[in-house]
Amino acid sequence: MTKFTYFNRRHFMATTAATSLLIGASHTAAAEPIKVAAIYTVPVEQQWVSRIHKAALTAQDRGDISYSFSENVSNTDYARVMREYAEAGNTLIIGEVFGAEQEAREVAAEYPNVAFLMGSSFKEDAALQNFSVFDNYIQDASYLSGIIAGAMTESGNIGMVGGFPIPEVNRLMHAFMAGALEMNPDIKFQVSFIGSWFDPPKAKETAFAMIENGVDVLYAERFGVSDAAKEKGILAIGNVIDTQADYPDTVVASAIWNFEPTLDTAIAAVHAGTFAAADYGVYSFMKQGGTELAPLGTFDGKVPAAALSLVRQREAEIKSGAFSVTINDNEPSSS
Repeated sequence: MTKFTYFNRRHFMATTAATSLLIGASHTAAAEPIKVAAIYTVPVEQQWVSRIHKAALTAQDRGDISYSFSENVSNTDYARVMREYAEAGNTLIIGEVFGAEQEAREVAAEYPNVAFLMGSSFKEDAALQNFSVFDNYIQDASYLSGIIAGAMTESGNIGMVGGFPIPEVNRLMHAFMAGALEMNPDIKFQVSFIGSWFDPPKAKETAFAMIENGVDVLYAERFGVSDAAKEKGILAIGNVIDTQADYPDTVVASAIWNFEPTLDTAIAAVHAGTFAAADYGVYSFMKQGGTELAPLGTFDGKVPAAALSLVRQREAEIKSGAFSVTINDNEPSSS
């Protein structure tokens, strides 16, 4: 049994003066850049981590932070690196602790004057006020990309290749499937997970197998999938980053994750001395600017007008709150 506190994934704990932990109070009013470190378990070019890295570099360029990072840190070494950065005087430490939840929270408890903002499958704990969590809740844009995929498939057979069947991946796949089904309720899906966050060759081989089984559109949750689509002359839908420049004849659309709203909110809280335990996942929602559908680029004019009309309608409704994309964290299956 874990000791973590669980909450509804749509819930956001409001940060109040009564619950705030005074972290970095000497940095109020953005008097000087705060010292920020990031710890990544994969290379910074990996989709998910690259978005965090990009946001941190942007904040550094603005002069809000000084930024250092470590990549390819193993889960077994994560706690040690956290301690090193805390001892080095970093005011805010960011990263992703999906494989080191318990250890990461134990380290955070040892450094109550350091703010920790970590990608996590769990929620914040009121007893650990300097540890906040986030996740890529980009289901809004994933849903919109599904609408486009549903309009572009001719076989009605779509392949989906993911890393691991964890909530962070599952919810995006389900949203994508819901969008595709709204365009065509008869679409069938082939779903597979490669058991790795960064294994392009394995993702590519898995995609090849799906193509042999008749798919004509691939959901590229992992690197390597779009390579298979390109080689076989079929279409792909991107995830987290926009890769169309690399695959101009292959990647039709992509759901983009913008980490800037999440990180900038945390930086402001540290500057103000009001950083507290909270779920920052809400800042990945479309109405917060945390996600968007990438421009169609080379596919402008090639996507059916009915699909684009529905995309525009749903996007406006999502931003206004009139339409909500269902968040389903359960493992998806082939149909």
